Parts: sequence; C-alpha cells; structure tokens
Amino acid sequence: MMDDQRRSPCPVSCTLDVIGDKWTLLIIRDLLLGKSHFSEFQKSPEGIATNILSNRLARLVDHGIVEKYPSTSNPGRDAYRLTAKGKALRPVLRAIVKWGLEHIEGTSRELDQPES
Repeated sequence: MMDDQRRSPCPVSCTLDVIGDKWTLLIIRDLLLGKSHFSEFQKSPEGIATNILSNRLARLVDHGIVEKYPSTSNPGRDAYRLTAKGKALRPVLRAIVKWGLEHIEGTSRELDQPES
C-alpha cells in the first residue's frame, strides 16, 4: 500500500490494511498448513468465494507476503507459497490460535494450528 493511501502511520492500522480482512489470515493459515493451489484454498471449511480468493491472493503477492510460481503437480497451473515476509506471520497466527482456544468456547486445534 502506498504511503499516501494509509489511514495513519500506526503499525496496527498499516498491518490491518494489508491482512485485516476476514479472509486474508485464513489464506495465510492454509499456506502455513501446506496448501498451495487455488482449489485447495477453496476446500477450506470457511467457503471463500473464488473472486474473493483471487483478489486476496493477488493482494498478498503484491505486498510480497506470497509468491506465485508454476505448479509442478498441476502443469499449466499456478501455485502459491509464503515468502520470508509471509512466514514471519506464523507467530501472529499462533497467538490468534492461542487466544481463540482460551477465550472462545467451542474452538479446537483440528484445523487452525499452523505448524512450526
């Protein structure tokens, strides 16, 4: 995001401008859990629409959080992986998982636990 488009220089505000919508961290979670193809992201239980998924993946690529590369398992298709910048979000997701488990009844580690 360009500096002139920021709401403020606050790091919380700037971070939320990049990853603060309801879908982006779920895509990052899926990448941390080993998903790399569009069709795999679509199979997540949250049911993201294809247009939103396309938009969020493009934004993550634009911000250098995710990189797109030619799939080796699906020739002619793209795959996605986290960059070092994206992998640096792992502790953020772990903190969200921990908070959710401690404070939101009915949550579980079955899906939402990014691996080390």
